[in-house]
Amino acid sequence: MKDLAIKKLYYSISEVSKITDIEQYVLRYWETEFEELNPQKNRAGNRIFTNKDIQIIIYIKTLLREKKYTIEGAKKILADYKPEVAQIKTETEYPVAQEIYPVNQSENRKDKNSIKKDLEDLKSFLEYLLSKL
Repeated sequence: MKDLAIKKLYYSISEVSKITDIEQYVLRYWETEFEELNPQKNRAGNRIFTNKDIQIIIYIKTLLREKKYTIEGAKKILADYKPEVAQIKTETEYPVAQEIYPVNQSENRKDKNSIKKDLEDLKSFLEYLLSKL
């Protein structure tokens, strides 16, 4: 299994492709098929994926490639998918990289809460996947 340690706030499509072992063109296609997968774009227009996006991609991969659902079937299951919220004991357990672009303090605080939620969701999803092995 690939190293899924959380190291950054945002990932490029090439990084996500390596992490998830999914080709870039497939990720772009899934983006058109699954409304839950909607990465943001940076100033240059490149896709930037969050940890939550990666969590969704891994779940889609599991549904399509391991459980052999059709895209329509996976859409229905994904619509009902709600990851359990896991508690993170301390922020030092999961270090969070600072955003490359400067932000003011109030935005930074808001980003930390959003990041913490993303990390909680990702941790919960990974625990879910491990329980299915």
